[in-house]
Amino acid sequence: MRPAILAACATLAFLAVLLPAAQPAEAQARPATCSRDLFQNEGALRRQQTRLSAVANADQATQCRTWREHVGFLQNARSVFATCQARAEREQNVASMDSDLADYRALIAGRCGKR
Repeated sequence: MRPAILAACATLAFLAVLLPAAQPAEAQARPATCSRDLFQNEGALRRQQTRLSAVANADQATQCRTWREHVGFLQNARSVFATCQARAEREQNVASMDSDLADYRALIAGRCGKR
């Protein structure tokens, strides 16, 4: 019986060493470039807002093209937030991108058609 108890203790000791080293999967999956990607995302978001403001009074074809490009940008920005952030911050930013994507897709569908 003692060898079984010793084996169980050895297994528990081994697990006790491994468990603190284990990290959540989301923390392990983050690329090393996340700090840079998030920084670039913030600057790009500001540039996009400027672009959108610049076409507010433009012709419809220009607006539609800009809105479609903005949808592509939002998809990329969402991906960065989803990959590089965690918990509440991630949930908030991904939800914001999803909402903006839905809004711009509806705008494009309503005003641009296949143009």
